[in-house]
Amino acid sequence: MSTTRDTAPDAVADTVAETAPDTATQTARRAASGAAREPFPVVLAGARGHGRSHLVNIRRLERLGLVRLAGICELRPLDAEELDGFGDPEQSDDFGALLASTGARIAVVCTPIQTHTDLALIAARHGAHLLLEKPPAPSYAEFRRMADGVAAAGVACQIGFQSLGSHAVPAIRRLIEEGAIGELLGVGGAGAWVRDEAYFRRAPWAGRRRIGTVDVVDGALTNPLAHAVATALALAGATRAEDVEFIETELLRANAIESDDTSCVRILTTRGTQVSVAATLCAETSSDPYVVVHGSRGRITYWYKQDRMLLQRAGHGPEESTHGLTDLLENLVAHLTDGTELLVPPEATGAFMRVVEAVRTAPDPVELPADAWHSVPGESAPRRVVHGIGGLVAASADTLSLYSELDAPWAPLTAKAVSR
Repeated sequence: MSTTRDTAPDAVADTVAETAPDTATQTARRAASGAAREPFPVVLAGARGHGRSHLVNIRRLERLGLVRLAGICELRPLDAEELDGFGDPEQSDDFGALLASTGARIAVVCTPIQTHTDLALIAARHGAHLLLEKPPAPSYAEFRRMADGVAAAGVACQIGFQSLGSHAVPAIRRLIEEGAIGELLGVGGAGAWVRDEAYFRRAPWAGRRRIGTVDVVDGALTNPLAHAVATALALAGATRAEDVEFIETELLRANAIESDDTSCVRILTTRGTQVSVAATLCAETSSDPYVVVHGSRGRITYWYKQDRMLLQRAGHGPEESTHGLTDLLENLVAHLTDGTELLVPPEATGAFMRVVEAVRTAPDPVELPADAWHSVPGESAPRRVVHGIGGLVAASADTLSLYSELDAPWAPLTAKAVSR
């Protein structure tokens, strides 16, 4: 699955150490205390693609004495080159058997979206605590089945929205609560990325809304740019399912796929705050996604892949800052070791899952006409560029508008769906 963060975990660790000495100190203390106990045995389900980043991070935590890689669950075993110095961890395509034979205390699940719930429940039945990649499930019903089953089993579960591990998120929330930008008017998110046609052929589930009767919901808002949605909701103080009043969606596609590659959503929270996110995989050029918090006397822009924020407010010059990041697997280990609060438990993604459900139940994405996009060479295949989409994405975040409310020539074609 795709990730919205390109930063390698080793680089992340360096950033945390440089910008958040308190966190680095805590990590060092936990590593020192780890000498008195065995590292947590970890099984990784899904070690290729985005799963490679989990291997890199597990190696980092191994060096700190916090975990050890006990097993890898893949349909095809990793070879020595892919293991890259990990030695000879046990490998199997049977997740449950691997958890049993390794005695894993932690399972990292980075597999296709439609497998998340079943694998999470297998881990829970074996008493393994979880780091479950985003999106946690392809439907709200599957999310509840997962979250309720994990809670009943008494295991901890962390959902892999790494942007919510940024120290910028609580810092921005404090600024909002302190009135630094006046009354909160709304939160907008923007994600304009480039993906070629090969991206949608990388796996059987890529670009699919469902496979047969099984939901997948691999759309721009729900997978590659899901962090923009989850982060915007978090900054608006709306993370739980019950924080959402209703949701409007507009789903479109330029590519020959089932799911949306160009879409927008607007959420009204129970507090009356509007949250909008516009996303595309068909931009002219990729740009860093961001979330902008609108206030009556200023605004805060947050580039979540960089953990960087810009505060602009009346009577002050612009104030820019970069914040540290707490790794979510490391946070899960700290939770198991000393009771540190989990950063992203399932309930903190309930509002996001309401958005996934709204996308799932919306009409199929509208196919953009051929004159709305053009094809250009991509990295490994041609890619489709929607005319002017970068400006529309930015305008949506700036005005909290849907595409149909902006001056796109194809706007009359969009089909708005409302979910309550």
